[in-house]
Amino acid sequence: MNLPLIASAVGLILSFFGIILLTPMAVALIEQDYFSLLPFGLAGCSAVACGLLLQYYGRAARRFEQLRKKEGLFIVTLTWVLVALFGALPYLFYGLHPLDAYFESVSGVTTTGATILRDFSAYPGSFFFWRSLSQWLGGMGIIVLFVAILPQFAVAGRQIFFAEAPGPTEEKITPRITHTAKALWLVYVALTLVEIACLILAGMAPFDAVCNGLATMAAGGFSPHPLSIMGYENSTVVWIITLFMFLAGSNFALQYQLMVKLKGRALWSSGEFRLYLKIILGLSAVLALMLWQGNSRLVAGIRDSLFQIISLVTTTGFSSADFALWAVPAKVILFSTMLIGGCAGSAGGGIKVVRIGFLFRFLKREIVQIIHPKAILPLRIEGRAVNEETQRQMLGFLLCYLALMIISALLVTIIEQDAQVGLVGTAATIGNIGPGFGAIGPMGSFADLAWLTKLIFIANMIGGRLELIPLLVLLHPDFWQWENGVRRQAGENNSFWKE
Repeated sequence: MNLPLIASAVGLILSFFGIILLTPMAVALIEQDYFSLLPFGLAGCSAVACGLLLQYYGRAARRFEQLRKKEGLFIVTLTWVLVALFGALPYLFYGLHPLDAYFESVSGVTTTGATILRDFSAYPGSFFFWRSLSQWLGGMGIIVLFVAILPQFAVAGRQIFFAEAPGPTEEKITPRITHTAKALWLVYVALTLVEIACLILAGMAPFDAVCNGLATMAAGGFSPHPLSIMGYENSTVVWIITLFMFLAGSNFALQYQLMVKLKGRALWSSGEFRLYLKIILGLSAVLALMLWQGNSRLVAGIRDSLFQIISLVTTTGFSSADFALWAVPAKVILFSTMLIGGCAGSAGGGIKVVRIGFLFRFLKREIVQIIHPKAILPLRIEGRAVNEETQRQMLGFLLCYLALMIISALLVTIIEQDAQVGLVGTAATIGNIGPGFGAIGPMGSFADLAWLTKLIFIANMIGGRLELIPLLVLLHPDFWQWENGVRRQAGENNSFWKE
């Protein structure tokens, strides 16, 4: 393990993250909330100082083009843990317990949206602005941001760019990774600004529009209103956020092709996007019918069902109604929705639509293969045959996701003595969704959970945001068989690290 190289890279990222941590001070000055200057000032300066110390330690290893895959994975994991740690520092000044502060910070940067807050009136605007901004930074990816703006990562950016969001396909829309990162952030920023403008025109207060706009495009779900979007009692706002949640859960690379390259069929030509649309429309129709039969008004039922299905599919976690009070059949639909996730290359978390589609195609092929054992039946994604290695990776991810869900749900159920919190809480945190049912519903809080449950959910949120792979790789003994950048003989034949 080349520790100086890792320290230099992480230190560079932390230094710039510390500068971003200072931005809520502007909100504090506008609101004349001078107390809030101290929390964010100290947190930002602490992050910058730590970053500079790490860079000094790794001053002899500045050639980031030497980064290998395993260093990239370690940098990404360590960065997310440390960014959440420094992002939690301001919360301590507002009276949050250290574990609760870290939980809230992890929930923010991983775009989960699970909160431990009870009384929203106890916190100033800068507090809520940072919650939303932290989600916005994590939505497109903290690493992707710094690959886009830091020229030091121009060569080595590929290793950490794809390590942050490992998926079945590599979303590379320009020849250079730095240009790809910039293109994705261009779309992300543009959509965020358009949504904020639309929300203001719809009658939402500018500050709330900014916070909700940041959280929507991040597929995060942190709102400054304690009742989420339901609290604004504005049907136009609900429809606007529904649209932009849908876009946040769509592939940003395809949206770049549509908006910048003017390729009109960029989205519709994607099989994953068509499946994404079919899932949303199908589940929304079923849920709307259930709500209508439950004496809900037809228009309101259609609006709320579409909003909640999109909110959970994209793992945003906003609520236009207290769905924890809905009938059991409706809750079953919502829980099933939690297990899907957004499109690959989107701000959404979860399993991802492309993997869901792959799983059904794989099962269909296996059934046909039993009937026709000599038939050659290749699996295809977006018209391209999927090789055996990619198939194993996707199946491995699905099995790991299921295994982690089972283990986490069992542990939390035992700790909390509540199967609903165990199962739904696990699905909501590992899928980076946020609210669940019961005490941790959209109008509830995670504050009353046991400290061990909170630690499990923190691990779930980080693991889910990084799609499990970096964390699982860190648990393998072969990962640590590097010393000073030299590979031990025991790891020479490990094909996993061949590049």
